[in-house]
Amino acid sequence: MSDRADRIIQILTDSFIPLLKAGLAFTIPLTLITFVLGMILAFLVAMARLSNIKPLAALARFYVWIFRGTPLLVQLFILFYGLPTIGLTIDAFPAAVIGFTLNKGAYSSEIIRAAILSIPKGQWEAAYSINMTRAQAIRRIILPQAVRVAIPPLGNSFIALVKDTSLAATITVSEMFQKAQQIAANNYEPFWLYVEAAVLYLIFSTVLSWLQNKLEIRFERGVAK
Repeated sequence: MSDRADRIIQILTDSFIPLLKAGLAFTIPLTLITFVLGMILAFLVAMARLSNIKPLAALARFYVWIFRGTPLLVQLFILFYGLPTIGLTIDAFPAAVIGFTLNKGAYSSEIIRAAILSIPKGQWEAAYSINMTRAQAIRRIILPQAVRVAIPPLGNSFIALVKDTSLAATITVSEMFQKAQQIAANNYEPFWLYVEAAVLYLIFSTVLSWLQNKLEIRFERGVAK
């Protein structure tokens, strides 16, 4: 028993740095890139859904319906394994970025839209009373207030995205979970290696949760430093 315990400790010690490197080289960059692109897409989709241009609003609703109504894993498989069968090949990491961006953009667009709709109608009327256009009202009056409403759910979405990146392992992205799978395949100790990977995901999520809380506090005070 002692020999096996020593072996497990040695495996975990040896695998820690490779797992951490995979997290820093792939998991975190994938999360950050996807979140930024997803927020840009989400804002555009939210504004399209609130638009008075019916075809544009309908197209935005259709996009949200598709990507909220289908599993993220299936979307990744379509991008990486499905598209090559019709002559379009995308490398693993770009496919993951596209898949996560489209998925998170759909979910986050509803958060942003709900935040904008939560602003009292009187705020719009006040903006129009001083001759602001709709675009000016949104930029100067509505969005600053909507951002404060949207930060908590968007922060939660960001933290969830860190964990969701583990799905990228299914399309051969060398992120943290796939690295754990590769190491486990060589030493036959999957339980402890997956626990170690889970702990690293927990650490990343905890740090991001702490940053989210700090950001929320600053916005609640009306000061974004």
